[in-house]
Amino acid sequence: MERNRKIVLVAGSGKSGIGAADLLKKLGASVIIYDGNEKLKKEDILLKLENSENVDVILGELQKNVIEKIDLMVLSPGIAIDTPFVNQVREAGVPIWGEIELAYVVAKGRLAAITGTNGKTTTTALVGEILSANFSHVDVVGNIGNPYTTTAFDTDENSVTVAEISSFQLETIDEFAPKVSAILNITEDHLNRHHTMEAYVEAKKQIAKNQTAEDYCVLNYEDERTKAFGEEVKAQVLYFSSAHKLERGIYLDDGKMIYKNSEEVIVCHVDELQILGIHNYENVMAAVAMAAVYGVPMDTIRKAILAFKGVEHRIEYVTEKDGVVYYNDSKGTNPDAAIKGIQAMNRKTVLIGGGYDKESSYDEWIESFDGKVRYLVLIGQTKEKIKAAAERLGFTDIILCEDLKEAVRVCAEKANSGDAVLLSPACASWGQFDNYEQRGDMFKEYVKAL
Repeated sequence: MERNRKIVLVAGSGKSGIGAADLLKKLGASVIIYDGNEKLKKEDILLKLENSENVDVILGELQKNVIEKIDLMVLSPGIAIDTPFVNQVREAGVPIWGEIELAYVVAKGRLAAITGTNGKTTTTALVGEILSANFSHVDVVGNIGNPYTTTAFDTDENSVTVAEISSFQLETIDEFAPKVSAILNITEDHLNRHHTMEAYVEAKKQIAKNQTAEDYCVLNYEDERTKAFGEEVKAQVLYFSSAHKLERGIYLDDGKMIYKNSEEVIVCHVDELQILGIHNYENVMAAVAMAAVYGVPMDTIRKAILAFKGVEHRIEYVTEKDGVVYYNDSKGTNPDAAIKGIQAMNRKTVLIGGGYDKESSYDEWIESFDGKVRYLVLIGQTKEKIKAAAERLGFTDIILCEDLKEAVRVCAEKANSGDAVLLSPACASWGQFDNYEQRGDMFKEYVKAL
């Protein structure tokens, strides 16, 4: 973006919106922050900014006269692109960027970007660990908790940025083009936002939209959608596979992780890793492939992946009380992620599920219990919907609770010594919590207070 006095409307006053506004101020733009929630206080929003000088805040309805004077709108990912005021801005001919597009245009250096329905946070964190062991300036950003806009201004030609990118963010890209991209998997999620599975899939594919033959795209060979996408992309494709030997890419063979590009290299044995489950082995393979094409020596890669202990809120051990082991899998925000959570349990489990309704089907999740779940304890907006699905499928050991605190107490009462209690909701946190991190933190607090 040219450093002139462009008038930019930032839609959304959360973490992404504030990051975008701060970056725009550094670029010399005139900034208007807009939030449809008229109950917010302007002064509270301004206090979040690094520099609030001459920043205007508009709450409630966005008037036509404001739209007429702006040169650009930067849209926070939590705002749907078909929201009425967004449509009005679009119809007025105003360009609409997402905050990752803004950050990308400003940032220097190289970018590695990761998307997928599940595994993004783990893979992004691991790629960050590997690259940090080899490069002097590495930023880990995106949905992992640190907006790309907060680091973009301070990057230089030697910088490497690793970004976790959601489907919401990919809807508003224009020039965004990572050096290395990855799509880990695509399963049903966010249909309340994208409306159809086809639209959701297309949003995910956007990550490789602007890549060229000089770039790389890492894809899951075991996911039919991502496997097929490998035939469409302009970038060089590296597959990872947990079930097939590949001519080129990275795969599992008898417990060994093998990277095969110009030559064949044994990376490690999965028993050496500190994170468990096929889904995590796939995350590691994706991370290894991305780091390898960045030229990181295999010895450096190996040391980093063997030291990696996983990420908070993803099948995270909390504590053991009265012989019961408690796990926090608050990051399991959709049924497919929650399936992986229950599959990782090696004992009878009292399972906490439920939350915000993203219009998902819960049948496959319930079918994955496979005799392992002793009780299903449900909270949130979806509890009746999940209860009905479970009973239809023959699972009837269900307890409804008002909130997470009550659910933890009930779980402690129902679990036997030797059991696990697992928070793996299969739903978003919204409505009861600000985000899945807050939900996971509260779960850990309630458990430790037992």
